[in-house]
Amino acid sequence: MSIDLLANPPGAPAAAAPWANPEPWTNPAPYWRARSAAVADVSAPVASIDLAALRYNALDLVVRSSGVPIRVASKSIRVREVLDATLALPGYRGILAFTLPEALWLADTHDDIVLGYPSVDRAALAALAADEQKAARITLMVDDLAQLDAVDAVAAPGSRAEIRVAIDADASWRSPVLGHIGVRRSPVHEPAEVARLAQAIVARPGFRLVGLMMYEAQIAGQPDDAGSGDGVIRWMQRRSTDELRERRGRIVAAVRAVADLEFVNGGGTGSLESTASDPAVTETTAGSGLLAGHLFDLYRHFSLAPAAAFALDVVRRPVPDIVTVLGGGWIASGPPVASRQPLPVWPQGLRPLAREGAGEVQTPLQGEAARRLSIGDRVWFRHAKSGELAERVDRYLLTAGDRLVGERPTYRGEGKSFL
Repeated sequence: MSIDLLANPPGAPAAAAPWANPEPWTNPAPYWRARSAAVADVSAPVASIDLAALRYNALDLVVRSSGVPIRVASKSIRVREVLDATLALPGYRGILAFTLPEALWLADTHDDIVLGYPSVDRAALAALAADEQKAARITLMVDDLAQLDAVDAVAAPGSRAEIRVAIDADASWRSPVLGHIGVRRSPVHEPAEVARLAQAIVARPGFRLVGLMMYEAQIAGQPDDAGSGDGVIRWMQRRSTDELRERRGRIVAAVRAVADLEFVNGGGTGSLESTASDPAVTETTAGSGLLAGHLFDLYRHFSLAPAAAFALDVVRRPVPDIVTVLGGGWIASGPPVASRQPLPVWPQGLRPLAREGAGEVQTPLQGEAARRLSIGDRVWFRHAKSGELAERVDRYLLTAGDRLVGERPTYRGEGKSFL
């Protein structure tokens, strides 16, 4: 049975709490106790998705995107049926994949896949070039002509399917005072640079330029309610938004002068409102906002539901106010700072030890709540980001209140590990 985010899940009573409460997670005690009850008979580690929270997040993202279609970032989900359920909702269109082998796999059942990052995977490029249908369904991302050379080295233009490509233009802010603000992605930043690349692509046989992407990580991926320095962050984001809107408009105009673009993609979970309001953008991207890692708790202008979480068992009590759970070192990508560690959320009042953190095999947790925990009790965690949790487990259990209503395999559970 497929997941339907517009209907009550199988086995969930239509008017029974907590499913009837549209935001049960706002009352942590019954919410996490219900999730614990739903998976009580399953051995840890347990990864689960609460369907009410997933539905809330999916619909909230649509509202925030203000009618601009959302392309789903598969990197932040890595569960095919969650991708399918999200794409079945009005307001979503297409997938932003993270590797070409993944895109080729998804193209068996999906016909609008944009690769979010360049690829020089020779075997995958050969498979794409040899398959007319998948070549029509997948768009490669490029920011350098050398990436086109990599395709031609695998299959010459006259011997392969036409390859769809999109340009990734740099959306970072070059502040006169602060310097480079944003991530290091594309080398093309100014309208003239992007236009020259577009002209060169159009001139190359065997390629068709169909899209443009600009990801403003300094806005979409930078929390603005994390504590000290937030005022500076919000000032930076306002200035960057203004600069990007003007520059992106000029870039889009310059590229449209040489190619008939099908899409102009921008943004992420943290910037849907500002990106959707840019008239140059035809679609936004979101993925992390569906499963809602805890980093997304630190934004002022939206609030997500904790859809994905995992539970570990207490196996030790070194001292009265410390318990140790088995596992826990599921660290998110990015700078190696405390915010990338899993966050213990239930029982409330637990924290990792500064000198140990989240360990590969065990994680000590300290706090008054530890005094009330016994060997075999469960502790719930939220991952810092979203999709990376799926690389640690082979399935997500689906819950509705205190009911276990199904399970779905992750990419890993289907025998796939793309990156």
